[in-house]
Amino acid sequence: MTAPLTELADVIRSKNAGPYEITIDIIFTAQDQYDLVKRQRAINRDMVAELYRMPVDDVSEPIFYDPAKAVKINLRRPLVSGNVGERDVYGAQQHGPLLTVRLPTP
Repeated sequence: MTAPLTELADVIRSKNAGPYEITIDIIFTAQDQYDLVKRQRAINRDMVAELYRMPVDDVSEPIFYDPAKAVKINLRRPLVSGNVGERDVYGAQQHGPLLTVRLPTP
């Protein structure tokens, strides 16, 4: 069985992580859901790269932070923050593709 990430996480956000990277944070509501995602590696570099249509090399390994039931992923920016043509200098609007993700549930 699966459920939308939007129903499984309290926080899904992106933010600036410097001029060359954007960081994505997912903070799960329930411990058992977080544990399942971590155990199955349901959120991984390949999935994120496909979702964001970017090379896998531009996606960091997810960092699982147990005390917060959180996953952090860094993405290499296609353009340097503030460069001509770069449209989200704060990186605050880059979490959108994650809103379509469905994950296994316990």
